[in-house]
Amino acid sequence: MNLKVECSDLIKIWPIAEEDYGYVLKWSKNDQFCLANDWELNRNEQELYKWWLHCVNNLPEDFIRMGIELDNKLIGYADLAFIVGNAAELGISVGESNLWGQGIGFKSSVLMMDYASSNFGITIFNAETYETNIRAKKMLNRMGFKEISRNGSEEYLGVETKLIQYVLLS
Repeated sequence: MNLKVECSDLIKIWPIAEEDYGYVLKWSKNDQFCLANDWELNRNEQELYKWWLHCVNNLPEDFIRMGIELDNKLIGYADLAFIVGNAAELGISVGESNLWGQGIGFKSSVLMMDYASSNFGITIFNAETYETNIRAKKMLNRMGFKEISRNGSEEYLGVETKLIQYVLLS
């Protein structure tokens, strides 16, 4: 990757596991996290556990989810989706909302992109965020992503919001 950044030795990405469910359950009880990530509020714990097992064991071949670890605990996840040839869509979610705005998403995204480049030959990274998600837009711009379109809209934080698509060629 051409992007140079010092990633803290404390932040790592690693394969998610069934044992990580306790962290996911904690995130599901944080309304701020749920609203920002389109998670159902007050989600049934058994249904959430089934979903997590599916994430760990049954992901499609064009999708990879890695856990984000800080100080030996799971604090979020990074995704590569729609993997086709040398292209993939990058997604990131920091589950601990008290850690938002501290550069963890940026550092984790760089680690995930390095992982994708090294292990899968990914050189084209796509991303999408909401027009009103200022932190995500700043992060993508700082990483060198370029806005390529504004297609579609979805509900974000309870409001119908335009989507912005980005690309980064590494």
